[in-house]
Amino acid sequence: MSEKFPITGLRSVDFDVPDLAAAAAFYTDVWGLAIADHGEDVVWLRGTGSDAYLLGLHSGSTPAIRSMTFRVAPGADAEALAAGMIKQGAELIQPLAATDEPGGGSMLAVRDAQGRTIRLVQSDTPVSPLPAAPDRPERLAHVNFNSDDVTRDVAFYAEALGFTLTDRSKMMAFVRTNSDHHSIVIADAPVNTLNHVAFQMPTWEGVMRASGRMVDHHFPIGWGPGRHGPGNNVFAYFVDPFGIVIEYTADVLQVDDDYRVGRPEDWTWPPGRSDQWGIAPPKTLECKAAQLAIPFA
Repeated sequence: MSEKFPITGLRSVDFDVPDLAAAAAFYTDVWGLAIADHGEDVVWLRGTGSDAYLLGLHSGSTPAIRSMTFRVAPGADAEALAAGMIKQGAELIQPLAATDEPGGGSMLAVRDAQGRTIRLVQSDTPVSPLPAAPDRPERLAHVNFNSDDVTRDVAFYAEALGFTLTDRSKMMAFVRTNSDHHSIVIADAPVNTLNHVAFQMPTWEGVMRASGRMVDHHFPIGWGPGRHGPGNNVFAYFVDPFGIVIEYTADVLQVDDDYRVGRPEDWTWPPGRSDQWGIAPPKTLECKAAQLAIPFA
């Protein structure tokens, strides 16, 4: 059965960082992105795929996530989508207008009632892919954010932006806007902060190789490697130099609207396990703390 979503996917995220030069060096030399462009107090970084950029780094006093940017389908009405978000309690902070960010196109921005900035971009121009590299991210896979009301936030994305719920575990809701099992993960928590951002690798071998590069640069694995339940994706989590949790991932499950929405009882593990394979050690205390600590700017 075919599907049509008004949002085609997650395009990019933007971070505030207290040391822009150090952040750019880490995300290029160690994490594996490439510089797409730069401006005053901002550096845009791309993957090997066709998105003009995946990560915008901005000078800021404290680490934070500035925004999440989703791409609007060519035939969809971006302003109607904004109106839907406003109806759900968001406020418009940037009307639809041409943007001079890498890729161009038209962009608008809203801030939801919990302080998260959501940007919609339409008609941005793809770039030529870079040479294939197994240990370099291709694109963004998902954003996982914390929520003090998961049901509320699932409804927001479903009703305002046309996302659909794919799976529900005890602690998390997985929602999608294309054939990827999830583009957003909403985690049950006492705070409305960033949990982590995941970068898509070509294969699980790439996850391992890139993780080795991180370890070589003295960044220990915060959780993993392992294979998740919902989404079936291979993962390895790290904490960046500014306390932001980032993930390498691959093999995300491809689904359509015939997929049966999972329930918490579908996603349980034997005692001592935290993933399908049963090899991932417990998440580090540093990683756990960082998954709650990064606010939305």
